[in-house]
Amino acid sequence: MLRTGASVAAVAGIVLLAGCSPATTDADQPATGGDDEPAYADGTYTAEGTYNTPESVETISVTVTLEGDVITDVQVEGDPQKSESEQYQGQFIGGISDVVVGQDIDEISVSRVAGSSLTSGGFNDAIETIKAEAAL
Repeated sequence: MLRTGASVAAVAGIVLLAGCSPATTDADQPATGGDDEPAYADGTYTAEGTYNTPESVETISVTVTLEGDVITDVQVEGDPQKSESEQYQGQFIGGISDVVVGQDIDEISVSRVAGSSLTSGGFNDAIETIKAEAAL
């Protein structure tokens, strides 16, 4: 009987102390960027990317349109310095849209597109610049 009384008193004390803590509501909590909030501003962005080939340093221009962090359009223009680069840039340009349109910009990192692997380095470089420009 004594133990039961002590247990009841202990529980009552805990309940009493719990009532002394300030109440919190969702409004009191700091806002956190949920998964639904975009990390990048919608719009169209252009950046250049460079990459090395055995013969030269090549540059491509990448333009992407973002809506809710998703790439809705991509355009790539090459400026090949060598004939082999012209071939590979052309293959890359012809295939890149199928790879990145509809994808979250944070989830893309291309490595080989339509047989072109070096051009991907320039593309990824340009995407990083675009992400920095578009960041909210």
